[in-house]
Amino acid sequence: MGIDELDGRLLELLAEEPRIGVLEASRRLGVARGTAQARLDRLRTKGVIRGFGPDVDPAALGYPVTAFATLEIKQGQGADVRAHLAGVPEVLELHTITGQGDMLVRLVARSNADLQRVIDRVVGFDGIMRASTAIVMENPVPLRVVPLVRQAAGDL
Repeated sequence: MGIDELDGRLLELLAEEPRIGVLEASRRLGVARGTAQARLDRLRTKGVIRGFGPDVDPAALGYPVTAFATLEIKQGQGADVRAHLAGVPEVLELHTITGQGDMLVRLVARSNADLQRVIDRVVGFDGIMRASTAIVMENPVPLRVVPLVRQAAGDL
């Protein structure tokens, strides 16, 4: 789905101030409230906006260690491995990938020692044959979408 300049400005405003109301957003964007609401509804319906939940920092919850694990799985075990990983609270993301390995998992742990417990739980499933783990040292470019929004909207 393409977005135009107004969609881009609305998305950028919501990224900067996620708790802003539709009325205030319409004022700041210089459009009618109905226009802002219609744009917001369309962006949600099309899946551009996935949610409005809080952006929670795992480190602030006591999970300061982040790691990525590349998993190799047994043929035909993808659905079972997905279900297993969905049951591990420290698994934040799961992607199926090409190249070396079959899945890429973002994990968090309370410490490096606790990371071993998390990895043991992840790989302690018959459908997973091998795992290769890399510990994150720092995150100089955290997850962001505003630059992508600007580009998609024609560089506001």
